[in-house]
Amino acid sequence: MQVEKVINHITNWLKEYATNANIEGFVVGVSGGIDSAVTSSLCANTGLKTLCVEMPIHQAQSQVNRAQEHIAQLKERFPNVSDISVDLTPVFEEMKSAVPAVEPSAQLDLSLANTRARLRMTTLYYFAGLHKYLVAGTGNKVEDFGVGFFTKYGDGGVDLSPIADLLKSEVYAIGKALKVPNSIQIAAPTDGLFGDSRSDEDQIGASYDELEWAMKMQDNGQKIDDFTGREQEVFRIYTRLNTVNQHKMNPIPVCKIPVNLL
Repeated sequence: MQVEKVINHITNWLKEYATNANIEGFVVGVSGGIDSAVTSSLCANTGLKTLCVEMPIHQAQSQVNRAQEHIAQLKERFPNVSDISVDLTPVFEEMKSAVPAVEPSAQLDLSLANTRARLRMTTLYYFAGLHKYLVAGTGNKVEDFGVGFFTKYGDGGVDLSPIADLLKSEVYAIGKALKVPNSIQIAAPTDGLFGDSRSDEDQIGASYDELEWAMKMQDNGQKIDDFTGREQEVFRIYTRLNTVNQHKMNPIPVCKIPVNLL
């Protein structure tokens, strides 16, 4: 990948899209991870106003520290960058108390994790509407089009996706070129939605390098029986998630009414 040319291409794409839409800038949720760090850096690189929003919900201090380090560095380098922190923990807890209590379960944990992501999406759109900004998505290609590792109408609810055609390894390469803090570059990827230390790999069962490999194998027409051992296990994980999460990756089904019924 020609890193500098890709950076310039995305930067120009962002700027052209915003200009044509008569929009004044971007709002990005910054989590302390590589994807949001790269996305916010690319938005800042356009010269347009870029608002970085921290939205902790029972967040690990290490994630908060990385997000703040990145934002501070961006503000030093780009005068068009501003930031705000919105503690959504009380909002999250209030919602939990407002809905009927249910027995603890893995399904409850997942539902609450997705609720966190959707509260953040709502917050980003509040600021986008307030300032006439676009919400810039932070999903990469493996997450958005491979395994569907995002929350529908949560981190998947965005106006445009600048890094969604980049594999995770390519996001890291761009992050290095954009001088993303080393603490973010070496941190284990995590969505931070469960209030514990679990990483993306813990949740998925495979690393991003393995998922990239499986994505390429599927694109090449390979089948599960073409592999053995760990490769077969990873390919099975990838194809299962790619199948069950199609509802996230495909357009919302619309019930078409036959002409003779109208």
